[in-house]
Amino acid sequence: MMRMVTARTVEDWLKDGKVLERDARGPKVIALEDGPENGLFLKIFHIRRHPLLARLQPAARRFAKNAQCLKELGIPAPEVVDSFWFDASIISGEGYLSACLYRPLPGISLEALFRQDPERLESLLFGLARFIRRIHQKRIYFRSLHIGNILLLHDGRFGLIDVLDLKHCRLPLGRWRIRRNFQHLIRHLDRHGMGAFPIDRLCRLYWGK
Repeated sequence: MMRMVTARTVEDWLKDGKVLERDARGPKVIALEDGPENGLFLKIFHIRRHPLLARLQPAARRFAKNAQCLKELGIPAPEVVDSFWFDASIISGEGYLSACLYRPLPGISLEALFRQDPERLESLLFGLARFIRRIHQKRIYFRSLHIGNILLLHDGRFGLIDVLDLKHCRLPLGRWRIRRNFQHLIRHLDRHGMGAFPIDRLCRLYWGK
């Protein structure tokens, strides 16, 4: 069972922290900059499913489980240190929401890197193709696989963030699922105006062509 955190505690986190990501429903990711949680991120999961399913299968618990699964498979991911419920009336009208505290990965997203230094990103394509292939070989199907959710870490490795929409399959991934993963990546590039990203070369490197 996940514990309940008081609304006052969450209010203090929001007051003292820095909002990194939000949408129309409110803040989603907050960097905590005060108290014993300094250096941790607070991630709030707004309800995207039926409220009953959200209660029975809390998003914060699934996020923590997926992050731990990746860690056990040797794939860098955020380290969740706590998962809990809180009264979301302080930020929205969604009732109780699940949330977690986690240690972020030290690195830069490939999307930010591509916008800042496309030539450097080009030099990383071979390693990126190998990383994506490794994920698939480990039977990981990450529906939200795109360059905003892949980080280049300070030690030169790649890691994954925002891992809620992830599944460790029992059987190897077929070509259909792999191609669907790349289609999602292409759609992300189109939506965010990154048509110059060398996706064709990345696909050729992935398939060994």
